[in-house]
Amino acid sequence: MKRTTVMLPLDLKTQAESRAHKLGISLGEFIRESLRHELKSTAKKQADVLFEPPAVYNGETPSDISEKHDKYLYGEEK
Repeated sequence: MKRTTVMLPLDLKTQAESRAHKLGISLGEFIRESLRHELKSTAKKQADVLFEPPAVYNGETPSDISEKHDKYLYGEEK
């Protein structure tokens, strides 16, 4: 593991310590589990709609779809 220092407002630290104590785990473990949960949840929400079933393109496929998929999916070019 890698040691990391995080600055927390006192009320947030107190709430986190209290929750960790109730769960019977250390503050560090509580923070690690909270981050894992948040990152897993966020990763699912930010999946590229290209791979989501409702966003499947059913029309004629343009020859430059891989190069300009943002244009076709989002109406914008990058």
